[in-house]
Amino acid sequence: MTGAESVEFRELVETARQYCGLIDRIAAGTDWLAPVFQILPRLHARVVSLRDSGGVGFPPDSSDLDARFDLFSRLRMQLGEQDMYWLEFDNPDDAAEHLSGSLADDLTDIYFELKRGLQLLDTAGPEVVAHLWERGFEQHWGQHLVDAERHLYSLRTHSYLH
Repeated sequence: MTGAESVEFRELVETARQYCGLIDRIAAGTDWLAPVFQILPRLHARVVSLRDSGGVGFPPDSSDLDARFDLFSRLRMQLGEQDMYWLEFDNPDDAAEHLSGSLADDLTDIYFELKRGLQLLDTAGPEVVAHLWERGFEQHWGQHLVDAERHLYSLRTHSYLH
């Protein structure tokens, strides 16, 4: 059984669907951060359990930059003051407006990486998607996932998240 045929991969696909569905349904005034806080560790655990069969190419990204910006803007508006956070290389002597981490950016990048794989599942197949997600995680969205988990943990410990 290859990594793309494994139980772990099927669980990752289901978790990706849940995450994307949650982000798609975010509405003003709803408590959506708590479910995001709960789903990100499951997503993290499942993507690191992938055993990439390796070398399978995947089509170039054809993301709609307007759709990315629209989602980022909507999430940023929803998050308000809870969006920005310090990254480890930020200068703590800078004013608060120089925070460089953005939860909206993290959640948007994770969303579009997962959505791309979900859209490719039927046409390109599970091996391509497993390779895409594993490589993408290692090269890009894994850092967004870790940063989002860390910031959400901080929000929870400071009682901004229930």
